[in-house]
Amino acid sequence: MRTVFRHSLLLASGLLLSFQLLAAEAGWRPWSIPGATPEAAPTVVALYYPTQAAARAIPMGPFTVRVAIQAPPEERVKGLIVLSHGVGGTELGHTSLAEALARNGYLVAALRHPGDNWQDGTLLQKGAAAYFTQRPQQVSHVIDALLKDPMWKDRIASDAQGPRIGALGHSAGGYTVLALAGGQVDLSRIASHCASERAADPIFCGVGRNAGAPAATAMHSDSPTLLPSLRDPRVRAVVAMAPAGAPFTAGSLAQISVPTRIYEAEQDRFLVPRFHAEWVAQNMPAAELRRIPDAWHFAFMDTPASAIPTDDGDVRADPPGFDRKALLARLGDEIPAFFDRAFSASPSTK
Repeated sequence: MRTVFRHSLLLASGLLLSFQLLAAEAGWRPWSIPGATPEAAPTVVALYYPTQAAARAIPMGPFTVRVAIQAPPEERVKGLIVLSHGVGGTELGHTSLAEALARNGYLVAALRHPGDNWQDGTLLQKGAAAYFTQRPQQVSHVIDALLKDPMWKDRIASDAQGPRIGALGHSAGGYTVLALAGGQVDLSRIASHCASERAADPIFCGVGRNAGAPAATAMHSDSPTLLPSLRDPRVRAVVAMAPAGAPFTAGSLAQISVPTRIYEAEQDRFLVPRFHAEWVAQNMPAAELRRIPDAWHFAFMDTPASAIPTDDGDVRADPPGFDRKALLARLGDEIPAFFDRAFSASPSTK
């Protein structure tokens, strides 16, 4: 039996390697899916995928993608990775990482979170319970749509556990992917945290002009404190970059069983690591914690061509001497390799 399993594992690893050898560039195309309910806004998605077509640099707003627009995709992809941006973000803010995953054989669905993006901040206005509930639900909705879509559903590799699906997120997107893995929010944790640590974690707790932050609304929420689990069992591996972690219960984090990697920005002021990334890792003994020395919160985003102001300054800013481009190149190697290992644990059947 051990010999058979080893042979199957080698075959699975070979399948993943074959994708990597064939995929030369990242294709890109816009995609839109109807809202989960009749009154809900459509979800805008940027799809990155492996292609043999030539890529070129194309400015899109403040970011530049290096892709082959509307190029034909490969017949098969290693798996689906959903990518969740931070509060008020964009589906293009992590294009370097999405492109790297696509070049390594993955289909990446980078969604623009409805109600929480650079154009629309209405989800924050609905309060903490809605914010922390709807974000993971929006990602699950994208997964639903792709697994039904005639163009993509049969391209996504599957095995005995089903389609190979992972999730990657930054900041509020880091919260989102951890919720999909099984992390559960207790709003009373946010209220107690901000009552005692507001001065130490001011941006998360909504001090100053960020008074509409989820933490601020949680302080005055009449909603039930323990929110329902939003675990999506189809999500089988997650990478959380500088995640918002204070809302999670320790017990729910301890029960997460999917492979998880957490990246901490050592000098993060937006989500202070000891309350967020480090706290999550401390309660997930099996999770990998990678600390990025000298990094600020936005080190995981591509550097925009123009200023994007936040409560922690310009998204473009880095500490003196910090090389964001080098970090993103490193993550472009590490993150696809992490998902490769996670999915290689199950022999491929399709």
